[in-house]
Amino acid sequence: MPPVFETSAAATPITFVTKSDWDAVRETLPPAQRQFAVANGFAGKPGGYLALPAPDGAIAQILFGLEDDGARSRDLFRPGALPGLLPPGTYRFANAPHDARLAALAFALGSYRFARYRKADRPDVRLVPPDGVNAAEIGRMADAAMLARDLINTPANDMGPEELAAAAQGLAAEFGASFTCIVGEDLKAQNFPLIHAVGMASDRAPRLIDIVWGDPGHPKVTLVGKGVCFDTGGLDLKPSSGMLIMKKDMGGAANVLALARMVMDAKLKVRLRVLIPAVENAVSGNAFRPLDIFTSRKGITVEIGNTDAEGRLVLADALALADEEKPDLLIDLGTLTGAARVALGPDLPPFYTNDETLAADVARCAARENDPLWRMPLWPAYDAWLDSKTATITNAPSGGFAGSITCALFLQRFVEQAKSWLHVDIYGWTPSAKPARPEGGECQAARAIYTLLSERYA
Repeated sequence: MPPVFETSAAATPITFVTKSDWDAVRETLPPAQRQFAVANGFAGKPGGYLALPAPDGAIAQILFGLEDDGARSRDLFRPGALPGLLPPGTYRFANAPHDARLAALAFALGSYRFARYRKADRPDVRLVPPDGVNAAEIGRMADAAMLARDLINTPANDMGPEELAAAAQGLAAEFGASFTCIVGEDLKAQNFPLIHAVGMASDRAPRLIDIVWGDPGHPKVTLVGKGVCFDTGGLDLKPSSGMLIMKKDMGGAANVLALARMVMDAKLKVRLRVLIPAVENAVSGNAFRPLDIFTSRKGITVEIGNTDAEGRLVLADALALADEEKPDLLIDLGTLTGAARVALGPDLPPFYTNDETLAADVARCAARENDPLWRMPLWPAYDAWLDSKTATITNAPSGGFAGSITCALFLQRFVEQAKSWLHVDIYGWTPSAKPARPEGGECQAARAIYTLLSERYA
């Protein structure tokens, strides 16, 4: 169980109310508490909070407002605001929120604080898990989310390719997985030219992280995560405002490691492989240039239309390697396109696949876990936009239309033999705090995909 959970019998009750049922709940309160609630203007408004006093001055119970069942928009993670509101102590749910399991998970996620560089006021609040809720499973998801958030929130001076590799190696050691890493010039020698090209301008050597875990006889599931530890944009330099949160550009790698943690901790019956191309897209005299052409691992020649479209380049070589093993399921996650944010915003990552069964399962699991994802099309007519006059394809088609789709189509060129492929274009960041989702690095898509894998390979 996560540290925020405990099994204490002595716990202050939290009563969830809505505007529609507040009048009925109010009448069940002792007269003094009823008057206290009225005097404080509590009316069951979503997010409304009130601590009711006992006769001895202690807290008798907590009232917390949720949306009505028929509300147009319900935040199933709203109980995640409680750790930041409650006084120190141990609490329990006195009645069922909209979803007790998600509410307990939200409570755990809402207790997160990034405390590497300054003392954080972690709320000293605990929750007795609701009856019938699998606390170990919630803990597994919460621990994974904390890992992803910590990795993304760590600034690039302390989270470069070497440090990201060290974090991956530590995770592999924890679960008895094998770990290898190809570094620097060895990338060229072992035919990973695109990963090398993107990372060669930095004095922090690029690398390809490779973790393998599980029974070789089980179905092969391979996860690929974009690990651009900082993205200046390269010679197509980003403006300063565009670099402000580019420490999050390894969010795909962080979320792949979070997903791998859940898979290994749950001992799913898969042969898991994790591939992370870890680089820094820097500027120097030997940086790769616009209109340079590189021959990828797959043999496809790629013209550089824009050095700031580097994520798809490093993923391409890693996907080509993964595809060579013909995995049953190949999944890649990356913080790839501003076009995805323009289309769907920061909270709703698009996903792409041609496997209709997989698409339906992903959408269903995303809804179940309150880990939203939205399917976008691998639109064949746009594939011609990748054509180059001097190479097989360009990494950045001109025109700017359908940027997330053309990125997915670019990556699809490097996947031929996998039985199923899923691509997710995540943001990996919460711009402004929400219940259970503090501002900063975020775990996206990992819980939804873990639930899908649990259903298929438990």
